[in-house]
Amino acid sequence: MELYETIYKRRIVRDFKPEIVPDEVLKRIINAGMQAPTHDHLRNWEFVILKDKADKELALQFIKKGTEPQLEILKQTLVDGTPQQKMYAIAMPRQYSMLMNASHIILPFFKSNSGVLKPTCVSSLNPLSSIWCVIENIFLAATAEGLACSMRIPVGEEGKNVADIVNAPENYLLPCYIGLGYPADNKPEVEQIQYTAEQKMHFGKW
Repeated sequence: MELYETIYKRRIVRDFKPEIVPDEVLKRIINAGMQAPTHDHLRNWEFVILKDKADKELALQFIKKGTEPQLEILKQTLVDGTPQQKMYAIAMPRQYSMLMNASHIILPFFKSNSGVLKPTCVSSLNPLSSIWCVIENIFLAATAEGLACSMRIPVGEEGKNVADIVNAPENYLLPCYIGLGYPADNKPEVEQIQYTAEQKMHFGKW
């Protein structure tokens, strides 16, 4: 797939076919992630891959426990109005299934420093910035392979709890879960708010 086509086709997907992604494809996608720029040149990134149902259930138990309260809030606060509301109406009920039903769950960990969670300046966030470059590479590589990804950012102590379950070192943080798989044919299409470069470019000053 040509680069610009891949970029424009890249979307979050929350419904997957029950097909397993081959190991060689998974490795290509992770290798693409590893080509991201790194602030310290050390590529202090590690990936825990969950494929077996039992391993997935163990890691996702914290999401499952929090789903019902979130759905109640959703019913009370959201209606089908703005694109953001429509997106949440699709996304929130699928927070568990969009990972559980994926072929693989990728847990990308990055080595943190003391400033990541309590930054004193923008550069304190360098390790976090680097891992998000990795994550975007993974999304683009998956799209180029004809696959798709779902994503959830941990809430509260969720990330730490998952890290403990998979035996991640204390100084490694989990920025998100990634579900990887073949997108379902009948997946919902989420309305996108479109902008052009001309609307966002400022030459010389804002």
